Amino acid sequence: MEEPDRPRPSGDAASRLGHEDLAPYSQAELDERIALLENEIARVTAHRDKAAAHRTAADALFGKGGG
Repeated sequence: MEEPDRPRPSGDAASRLGHEDLAPYSQAELDERIALLENEIARVTAHRDKAAAHRTAADALFGKGGG
């Protein structure tokens, strides 16, 4: 189970990917990598949109600003 009060590790996977040498990859491997990254972008976008909708609903229910 995740513990939300624990800090996230510094540096994330996307940052590490941005520094990786792509020269050893074939065109087919690069195409596969692009497809995986596009799927991850879609997953993150969907999560962001869900979180925004949740926040909007909470603001509408409880009032914006809380104080």
